[in-house]
Amino acid sequence: MAGFCPEPSDDVVQVRDWVHAFARDVIRPAGAEWDEREETPWPVIQEAAKIGLYSLDFFATQWFEESGLALPVAFEEIFWGDAGIGLSITGTGLAAAALSANGTPEQMGEWLPQMFGTENDVKLGAFCASEPDAGSDVGAIRTRAVPDGDDWVLNGVKTWATNGGIANVHVVVASVDPSLGTRGQASFVIPPGTPGLSMGQKFRKHGIRASHTAEVVLEDVRVPGSCLLGGKEKLEARLARVRQGGRAGEQAAMRTFETTRPSVAAMAVGIARAAFEYARDYAREREQFGRRIGENQAIAFLLAEMATRVDVARLLTWRAAWMARNGRQFEQAEGSMSKLVAGETAVWVSEQAIQILGGAGYTREHPVERFHRDAKIYTIFEGTSEIQRLIIGRAVTGLPVR
Repeated sequence: MAGFCPEPSDDVVQVRDWVHAFARDVIRPAGAEWDEREETPWPVIQEAAKIGLYSLDFFATQWFEESGLALPVAFEEIFWGDAGIGLSITGTGLAAAALSANGTPEQMGEWLPQMFGTENDVKLGAFCASEPDAGSDVGAIRTRAVPDGDDWVLNGVKTWATNGGIANVHVVVASVDPSLGTRGQASFVIPPGTPGLSMGQKFRKHGIRASHTAEVVLEDVRVPGSCLLGGKEKLEARLARVRQGGRAGEQAAMRTFETTRPSVAAMAVGIARAAFEYARDYAREREQFGRRIGENQAIAFLLAEMATRVDVARLLTWRAAWMARNGRQFEQAEGSMSKLVAGETAVWVSEQAIQILGGAGYTREHPVERFHRDAKIYTIFEGTSEIQRLIIGRAVTGLPVR
């Protein structure tokens, strides 16, 4: 692709090495403990805030880096350290992306800093789209936002929300006109301390257990009109256009997911790389039948396939990130391609890592079993593998694939 160079700049490499050092020295040593505790690793987030890794400035600087590679490169290193802790550090980014994709400059200026807080007073953000009966089917969202004078009143239940209920700022996707399906939805900021918002069930998960995932319950949550992302005038114009048979533009939740897919793919690449490197190093040292197991073709060929798939996933991720940053349309669903391949690569590579370690790989004495548990979510959240294939299928055929 003309203009795309799969070689990070010196500045990106410098940030990569800085993030890698933090992942190696702080995140990775804490991974097993916080996985077992299944709690938000506040001390690690605090350390990330102190060095500027968890901050609005870091996320914004990497997001606007001209090649588009800075954020996925940084995310790969963080998740190479540990995926559960990594998602605790980066989870606010999804809420920030939703605000940036749908909000006005004034709304971004007010709410983005409150999502991160300061190094001495760390805060979190949460993006709330999924519901008990509406996961991938965002058209089935039942959470309602009803105008009441200059305010909006929200009622509903959100689920699978990263940082849900413990975040300082929640961004909630709600239906303002159910008759229009996804075209009748909008996003709202719920300020900290707003009455009626509470945390429901906290989920105990198979993987990424250091990342807080919970339901968010909204009971007569009243917010001022200034909390409608994009503003009332823009919403009314869009709804009027749809009612007259015109196009609505991108739906709020889908715009957020499309924006973040390369970054999510980079997380999966980090897990896959961690699993490959651990298995490779093990194969170099472990001896069976008088020689290192890496000398056996079966193991060497498997490691060769693992390394190749990790590189393929990374290159697809970088291409999508570069395209997004440089205003190139995903005409072949390149964002979905990166998410699909990276997620399934992470699952496959981490499974093969367990196989190479044998019985030892199945125990918690080695991290590969945790890598495998963490990897599986990347074929499910932010759009399942089946949904990504559907999106890609529509793009490459030009047909309304169902």
